[in-house]
Amino acid sequence: MIASHLLAYYFTELHHDHVQKVDKFLYHMRLSDENLMDVSKRFRREMDKGLGRDTNPTAAVKMLPTFVRSTPDGTETGDFLALDLGGTNFRVLLVRVSSNGKQKVEMENQIYAIPENIMRGSGTELFDHIAECLANFLEKLGIKDKKLPLGFTFSFPCQQTKLDESFLVSWTKGFKASGVEGRDVVGLLRKAIKKRGDFDIDIVAVINDTVGTMMTCGYDDHHCEIGLIVGESLSYILRQLDLVDGDEGRMCVNMEWGAFGDDGALDDIRTEFDREIDAGSLNPGKQLFEKMISGMYIGELVRLILVKMAKDGLLFQGHTTPDLLTTGHFQTSFVSAMENKKSGLVSAEQVLRGLGLDPSPEDCVATQRVCQIVSTRAAHLCAATLAAVLRQIRDNKAAERLRTTVGVDGSVYKNHPQFARRLNKMVRLLVPDCDVRFLRSEDGSGKGAAMVTAVAHRLAKQHAERQRILNTLRLSRDQLLEVKKRMEEEMNRGLAKKTHATATVKMLPTFVRSTPDGTERGDFLALDLGGTNFRVLLVRVRSGKRRSVEMHNKIYTIPQDITQGTGEELFDHIVHCIADFLEYMGMKGASLPLGFTFSFPCHQTRLDQGILIKWTKGFKASGCEGEDVATLLKDAIHRSEDFDLDVVAVVNDTVGTMMTCGYEDPQCEVGLIVGTGTNTCYMEEMSNVELVDGDEGRMCVNMEWGAFGDRGELDDLCTEFDRAVDDQSTYPGKQRYEKMISGMYLGEIVRNVLLDFTAKGLLFRGKLSERLKTRGIFETKFLSQIESDRLALRQVRSILQHLGLTSSTCDDSILVKEVCSVVSKRAAQLCGAGLSAVIDKIRLNRGLEKLSITVGVDGTLYKLHPHFATIMRETLRDLAPNCEVTLAQSEDGSGKGAALITAVACRLRDAGK
Repeated sequence: MIASHLLAYYFTELHHDHVQKVDKFLYHMRLSDENLMDVSKRFRREMDKGLGRDTNPTAAVKMLPTFVRSTPDGTETGDFLALDLGGTNFRVLLVRVSSNGKQKVEMENQIYAIPENIMRGSGTELFDHIAECLANFLEKLGIKDKKLPLGFTFSFPCQQTKLDESFLVSWTKGFKASGVEGRDVVGLLRKAIKKRGDFDIDIVAVINDTVGTMMTCGYDDHHCEIGLIVGESLSYILRQLDLVDGDEGRMCVNMEWGAFGDDGALDDIRTEFDREIDAGSLNPGKQLFEKMISGMYIGELVRLILVKMAKDGLLFQGHTTPDLLTTGHFQTSFVSAMENKKSGLVSAEQVLRGLGLDPSPEDCVATQRVCQIVSTRAAHLCAATLAAVLRQIRDNKAAERLRTTVGVDGSVYKNHPQFARRLNKMVRLLVPDCDVRFLRSEDGSGKGAAMVTAVAHRLAKQHAERQRILNTLRLSRDQLLEVKKRMEEEMNRGLAKKTHATATVKMLPTFVRSTPDGTERGDFLALDLGGTNFRVLLVRVRSGKRRSVEMHNKIYTIPQDITQGTGEELFDHIVHCIADFLEYMGMKGASLPLGFTFSFPCHQTRLDQGILIKWTKGFKASGCEGEDVATLLKDAIHRSEDFDLDVVAVVNDTVGTMMTCGYEDPQCEVGLIVGTGTNTCYMEEMSNVELVDGDEGRMCVNMEWGAFGDRGELDDLCTEFDRAVDDQSTYPGKQRYEKMISGMYLGEIVRNVLLDFTAKGLLFRGKLSERLKTRGIFETKFLSQIESDRLALRQVRSILQHLGLTSSTCDDSILVKEVCSVVSKRAAQLCGAGLSAVIDKIRLNRGLEKLSITVGVDGTLYKLHPHFATIMRETLRDLAPNCEVTLAQSEDGSGKGAALITAVACRLRDAGK
């Protein structure tokens, strides 16, 4: 009994001594956590170098674009072919993907050999042979008459330029077929198939086997966005990119990380054994990282260490054998066998005897320890670089924690008993803020190629369907010219006495007969009433050398009970506020000319009166509709007996916009508002304004153009989305043009398109959020934010998250951005087309060949949207080529503008006297 205890004790001590002996000898191979963290940081820098356009040519880690932009979403279906060429055998596969609720993949495949003479013959022979085998496979399955999509796994170094175009850089793995290097392999295969003429296939994608690994896993786990192969060679994939034009979205990148260190970045941690392996390899100085961790080299590293230890007298009593001294005789599979917890020492003895050695138990323990150190270093280095990738993805997503899946394949990962555990453990240690799942991938090069093809096929189909829908919102030049023509017709109908009643564009006379000429001077009051807030302003206009406009204002609210009460109460409240303002300005009891901006529909017969047609914007004060608002105001002033004012002008805010600009630029004769609503005014010849007597001079006409289309003039351009917005609006059938252009409605149009896309499974993986179903939730300011060129896609995502779309992907963000830009572009073009009709009418009125004119523009949509103004300007230039138009942003048309109209009226009145 005692003997066996002692024996066990003796063995443990012996084991400990020999392990220590090896640990001391291989001190340089054992990397600390700090070393690994440092390697991880270095690799992150290498990745950045490889991704940068300017630094890529000199980067060791090439980060090659694969043009794979999306992983499976589970809705892929159909039959796909895959071709897997990566060695002397190649496979043809038929992959059936069905999704009816349960995703499943069925495969049939056939392996074909490539004879030696064809591998080393001409490229034409090689691709003819592949086409021959493909024909044979299709024949056997009886599907030669179908045109199926095919994915081509081509595992040689390539320069890829599109998903279906890849140029062979150089042959490896014993291939030497002439005339292929530098050529597009897809093109060569297509040519070979075409030459036969007995079948046709659609080559959709050419991929690298690592991408296939990621895609195969991505089918089972939507979080998978990294593919890792640790086998004979190793490569790795992640998604995000700057090398390719266009920075929208993500792309799978083939990192080719085996070359890490080729520029000396790992010299301080490479050992004499790493240098020896490199010197004896086929490509000295290249793929240095791969030589430290891949299956092709792990066994060889162990062999070199055993030889050195034997020569130093630390093993096998200083003996070596011819077998131990032969390169390649210590296989990586031996390492896996020796590290098996149960049978490791037995395996060690068998392997060493197989190499002609006569090992002692101590030798077996020491050899096992060498294997452990070499394979642990490989797993830990692999973890260090993987950690860098995970941090890159986490930073790209700006996430606190990253949850992701790594799809893994390769003989070392799958066959070595400890490799996976060590890799996983070290990754968790290096990036504690990432929740990483490792998923073993099956058949990346076959099934994976089919999945890439299935995804590409789905994306192409969905893209075509989305474009078909969006095309209904895209306008051709002919359509825009037609809008211009119809707008001209409606303007003429609105101006003419006999058609005015039925015209949609009302062309209301404003009795403003002149724009400022710079001689206006004096103090004026302005009132601006257009909603529940209203402003009182004092405007000081100076003329001559120091002409200027100085303004003071105060904002007052109108309580809801007053907006719903009687007209007297409303106007008494307004007068009370004016009195307060005059006192605040120290002008109590002053008598000043007043301009009244009243932004409700009015009928005017003189400048100083406006008959309210109907209340809008939630006002309901009784006894006002059909009455002159100037009189209602004067009556209230008389009731207060505090002061006296001279109401000179009742003004529409669009006219104010024109006047404000007109003060700075005498060429300004058009006012345009594109904000919550839209409207235009311009200076028309009196001879055309049939509703007002007299033919002398000009008068500003308030077009009220938002109602254009109310008689069906825009029906052929209206989409199902416009009809949905109109049906759900407060006044269905009214203000149709405005509903296609103005800020109040654009977000709503976008929301309806997004609902349609989602219902058809073209967006958000077909899942709707409750919030997106809410009318008005997609505010127009979101359009401006989403379309801002400075906005990264992750900010688009945060807007989508605000709308309850928490699981939206990067692809979804790109699409939402596209929908926004299509809708706002149409709005800007329609607005430009309407404006071109106005400008051209002014030119023709004046009988001019060329017209130079300024348009004063105001409104949040015009000012805040990043592209609206530009697109409107381009449309205008295109549709009114004989007009030189300057668009000037106008400030405060309803306040300053009203005062200027009053100032001009006073100037004209004084001149008349």
